[in-house]
Amino acid sequence: MPNPTTIENNDLAVTVLPGGGHIAAIRHKATNVNPLWTPPWTSIDPVTFNPKANPEFGDGCDARLLAGIMGHNLCLDIFGGPSAEEEGAGITPHGEGSVVNFDVTKSKDKLTMKAHFPLAQISFERRIELHGAAVRITESAESLVAFDRPIGWTQHVTLGPPFLENGKTQFRASATKSKVFEGEFGADAYLVAGTEFDWPLAKRKDGAWMDMRVMNIYPKSSAYTAHAMDQSKEHAFFTAWQPSTKLSFGYIWKRADFPWLGIWEENHSRTGTPWNGKTLTRGMEFGASPFPESRKESVERGRMFGIPTFRWLPAKSKLHVEYWAVLQQSDEPIESLTWPS
Repeated sequence: MPNPTTIENNDLAVTVLPGGGHIAAIRHKATNVNPLWTPPWTSIDPVTFNPKANPEFGDGCDARLLAGIMGHNLCLDIFGGPSAEEEGAGITPHGEGSVVNFDVTKSKDKLTMKAHFPLAQISFERRIELHGAAVRITESAESLVAFDRPIGWTQHVTLGPPFLENGKTQFRASATKSKVFEGEFGADAYLVAGTEFDWPLAKRKDGAWMDMRVMNIYPKSSAYTAHAMDQSKEHAFFTAWQPSTKLSFGYIWKRADFPWLGIWEENHSRTGTPWNGKTLTRGMEFGASPFPESRKESVERGRMFGIPTFRWLPAKSKLHVEYWAVLQQSDEPIESLTWPS
């Protein structure tokens, strides 16, 4: 990890990276497990990335992002790829939030991360506080321009080994109406593209049903599904549970802030650099948009299942969000989370 900063208490140790602002690890001390994904390649600070000097991260527009990605990364002010014009202007997939430098200050069990997004003209701040085995996270995004604009804002929480295990790690979520990504999501996509379904059973290409509550057992697979959070509830959540350690790891957030949960699976499918067929991940990505797509595409989509697919950032204004990460040991999967007091 390049230049990590860690805060800790008796229950947890949380590590963040200034390059890209990633929450790289949330280590549960009793089990010594960090549920978040650490890539199988050697990461560098994305701020120092040079396409000629760092060909090991590929030659796509996502190379700078992949150079430093880890754990929980911020997608702001887009979720997905940039348009051709945005890419030409320097915008990378998922926006500047995952590639700019953050100033990090800390005390024993609190830290503050601040960044300026020069292309998006956004000032961003994140505060992290430890409360026993829970982590309170607040964020603000302030527009520095004099016009309203549509944005994507997603918390790209990615789980990985050893916490994530094929056929073993179980998931629960306050999900309802759902939809499979509308195109072929990778070489080993196994779900029927574009199909709508009710959580948790998605239609497989072989005609059978896939229970999304368990990480699949395939040697290779790729998938993305979008899930509307239960509109009858004020808060939304997901939990993930590993049987061997009996550790449950989850997030709870205000549904009005993030009405969507995207589930991304990369299971040894991507063979290009830097993936090289070696990665097992499951992203549990809660945000303002259902699918990773360009800003124009999310605006043209407008709504899905009656729910907006982007968020407005008003002129010269600031938006605030709050969410929690919660860890606990349990003999069975945690079926729901309640907002910490």
